[in-house]
Amino acid sequence: MSTDGWDEAPAPGGIRPSPSIKDVAALAGVSPGTVSNVLNRPEKVAGATRDRVESAIRELGFVRHGSASTLRAGHSRTIGLSVIDIGNPFFTDVAAGVEDLASERGYAVILGNSSGSRIKEERNLLVFAEQRVRGVLITPSDQDPVRLDRLRERGISVVLVDHPAERPDQCAVAVNDVTGGAMAVEHLLAGGADRIAYVTGPAAMRQCQDRRRGAERALTAAGRDPRDLREVAMPAMTAAAGQQAAEKLLAQDVLPDALFCANDLLALGVLRGLLQAGVRVPEDVSLIGYDDIDFASASTVSLSSVRQPTYQLGRAATELLLDECDNPDTHAHQQIMFQPDLVVRESTR
Repeated sequence: MSTDGWDEAPAPGGIRPSPSIKDVAALAGVSPGTVSNVLNRPEKVAGATRDRVESAIRELGFVRHGSASTLRAGHSRTIGLSVIDIGNPFFTDVAAGVEDLASERGYAVILGNSSGSRIKEERNLLVFAEQRVRGVLITPSDQDPVRLDRLRERGISVVLVDHPAERPDQCAVAVNDVTGGAMAVEHLLAGGADRIAYVTGPAAMRQCQDRRRGAERALTAAGRDPRDLREVAMPAMTAAAGQQAAEKLLAQDVLPDALFCANDLLALGVLRGLLQAGVRVPEDVSLIGYDDIDFASASTVSLSSVRQPTYQLGRAATELLLDECDNPDTHAHQQIMFQPDLVVRESTR
């Protein structure tokens, strides 16, 4: 064998065989077992040693035979991530947190976008199972646990993302959306709001329900009747849906003087619709969103919003999932609840 790790003579047909783990080990000056650890359990290898092995892998162009290792182990070095709307920057940031930590631990991520559809979500989960993923991170499209139980029956770990657990034998990472909804409406009331409307998405979404509960809690605490909260429910939580919601509000006899939107995309669409109709924000209508995506601060009128720690959500959920995958005998299920923050900008009084 030559010193560069390739056979001296090409194999039949002129194609050189791929370098092996032994070739990588020889070039890096380590044992084949150490190379295996770098590939499968990189956190267990000292940094300097890991760097030498990874340098040898790059130099030789080594590629692990993934399908063979998957068949031997019964699973792959991949995890699945199913989100409701990858077009929403909230989920993009969550996915960044997932991918960064997974990559640090030697895992790849398969992304599935359900678009809020149970049917699409079930197809995504089927693909994950066919790929023998180690585990699945999911923001479920509804409250039904049956399809997630099916994954667990296959030996696939599941962690809920942006969704609290309904039982103790389930890991979950979420944000306290009831508190977030209360924060938003408390801020509107402090600015003198009298007629408040809630622009929201599909009723089946847990996040929409919890944020409304928080809004009603704030009204009750202020001595107001929570039934006074007007609701404009839209089939999607997009900017286009927000603009349609603005048109609905403008068509009513009395325009609310404050609007709480269940996410920033809805709020940005509402903002556009109001401004196009000549409504001043915040002088005529105060407007607050939820998520604090990057576009919130860059809009024509910068948007007040309830901030969620999106990147940290992704990393924390991935940490729980990989611990359950790699340490099933010692893993303890956890339900982590982050707290939101209020970010005040130009769109509210």
